[in-house]
Amino acid sequence: MATYKAIAESKNFIVLDKYSKEWSVNEGYQSENELERELIQDLANQGYEYLPSVSNPESMLANVRLQLATLNNVAFSDGEWMRFVESYLDKPSDTIVDKTRKIHDDYIHDFVFDDGRQKEYRPQQSSGDQAVRTNRQSRQSL
Repeated sequence: MATYKAIAESKNFIVLDKYSKEWSVNEGYQSENELERELIQDLANQGYEYLPSVSNPESMLANVRLQLATLNNVAFSDGEWMRFVESYLDKPSDTIVDKTRKIHDDYIHDFVFDDGRQKEYRPQQSSGDQAVRTNRQSRQSL
């Protein structure tokens, strides 16, 4: 992201020392390939890393396994991972809306390992973790 120096400001406008237009609306047809490249570039600009090796469901799940293990400082056995995927992450009875809701609204998942220990899995770190936990606890107590 470029940084700009404001020369003058008011409630209705701001004058900058320089400005570079970063993008514009494409008036014509945008191919799926162009749209995908633009999405990848937008995500890279937001700090995400593009992994060309993640190109199919199997490699995506392998990457999710690695990222969850890193983020939560724990490792799954192969059997535990399959159980986690089938019972929570990619549950066959879940719709795409259900899966999206898990990630966005109620993303903390309690998982019991084969040895009996329990761990909360979080696919993301957020300042709202406490609010989600409080919300989950209040729903469980109803």
